[in-house]
Amino acid sequence: MKKFKTLITVVAILTSLSSMAEGRDYISIVGSSTVYPFATVVAERFGKSTDFKTPKIESTGTGGGMKLFCKGIDVNTADITNASRRIKQSEFEMCQKNGVKDIVEVLIGYDGIVVANDIKSHKFALTRKDLFLALAKEIPTAVVGELVANPNKKWSDVRKDLPDVKIEVLGPPPTSGTRDAFVELAMEGGCKKFDWIKETKKSNKAKYKSICHTIREDGAYIEAGENDNLIIQKLKKNPDALGIFGFSFLDQNSDLVKGASIDGGFPEFETIADGSYPVSRPLFFYVKKAHVGKIPGMAEFLHEFTSKKAMGEEGYLTDKGLIPLDEGKFNAIQGAVKDLKSLSL
Repeated sequence: MKKFKTLITVVAILTSLSSMAEGRDYISIVGSSTVYPFATVVAERFGKSTDFKTPKIESTGTGGGMKLFCKGIDVNTADITNASRRIKQSEFEMCQKNGVKDIVEVLIGYDGIVVANDIKSHKFALTRKDLFLALAKEIPTAVVGELVANPNKKWSDVRKDLPDVKIEVLGPPPTSGTRDAFVELAMEGGCKKFDWIKETKKSNKAKYKSICHTIREDGAYIEAGENDNLIIQKLKKNPDALGIFGFSFLDQNSDLVKGASIDGGFPEFETIADGSYPVSRPLFFYVKKAHVGKIPGMAEFLHEFTSKKAMGEEGYLTDKGLIPLDEGKFNAIQGAVKDLKSLSL
């Protein structure tokens, strides 16, 4: 019976693969809103410079993209998914379960997560501890081990020398890789400043994660969707609000918004590249190996995206705010893509 089920699965996959070239003549890409602008630039150049159709890209968020990507090996499923964090073990297993056995991981560069506001508004010099105390659902009191519902209404409640304005932060939803990275790098980074919470990680990891990663739901944090450009537009209408998004959007809209410093580091190309800006993360895309050679232009698109002219140190993606890889990592990624090296977790 087990062999019979395996045979059915193999037949189904082969049938799907054989219909791909006839069923779709363009590359389908989903995933991260942060990687979306970079992928779009590559796709447009690819469409203009080759005989292949311009790939179609949907900004679904990292988590949403993984679900679509992992649905199976089929003409109706995405070929590539963009991600502003690394694929999770659970997502990798979901792919495997649905027949997406061979996945190629492509690290494209780095990005910083910025906290920004209207360029004419208040100047913010924040710490990761400030961000935790402003946005966590529960925060510690002076009594060790005690938590209370977050009472802070204004930034000056968090720290007296911060602006005396209402805490109102526009940010991404739970499906976003930017949200995942923000809670891990910024929120948890501030949460660990409390010794007893830091110690909790050793004894009760689930409790530690709940304290450090749970964002308040009383209106101080406003889920603004996957469209980072929309957040920037809303900041113009509400100068007292802050927004959370990728560095590339700050870089492209520096005439409209300004980034807050975090732990003394400003979100700049150089500080993200050298690691001195504390809230930075790697950016990826993932490729369905079984679709390469079946969907027209897949191999050629991968070559374009991972070329020096695109994501090299002086590539055109750096003009869009991508922080490039060092030469060693760049060469390793190029080699992995050329060989279509499958990811193993």
